[in-house]
Amino acid sequence: MTTTHLIVMGVAGCGKTTIAEKMADQLGWPLAEGDDFHPKANVDKMRAGTPLTDEDRWPWLDLIVDWTKEQSEAGQSTLVTCSALRRSYRDRLSAAPGKTYFVHLSGTKELLFERISARKGHYMPPSLLDSQLDTLEELEADERGVVVDIDADVDTIVAEALSGLAKLGAINQPTTTN
Repeated sequence: MTTTHLIVMGVAGCGKTTIAEKMADQLGWPLAEGDDFHPKANVDKMRAGTPLTDEDRWPWLDLIVDWTKEQSEAGQSTLVTCSALRRSYRDRLSAAPGKTYFVHLSGTKELLFERISARKGHYMPPSLLDSQLDTLEELEADERGVVVDIDADVDTIVAEALSGLAKLGAINQPTTTN
């Protein structure tokens, strides 16, 4: 059985956790919060307002791949939240057995800044949004994934993501209830 790994990606404030939790509920798949894989040094660096480097990110990405690999070996498809800002990061995340698809949650800088500023208790300060936007490389045509605009309610965003993934063959067509 081929497993599928869905990476809900995007810059800080795009709603990765909220959308992934709702998708996990609908699909019945285990969900991993990518932030939980960050070593303390990365969290401390971000909390201090210092952007992470590639060297900071590689071990973090490898821990996420290790988790998806473990799940895949158990025959389980997964959902993971992860910024996955660069193509090289997404290529690294795709190293797990099975097929990896990306759901890029995309929004305007103004909307993202508003959302980050409203968060309480998160280590990522609004001051790092610009560095994340500068680092972001859009999904390329040969990458498996969908881009979903976040300027909508949660249910609409989730429905668009699941519909797009179904069209790609990543999941079965979601059912709708009337």
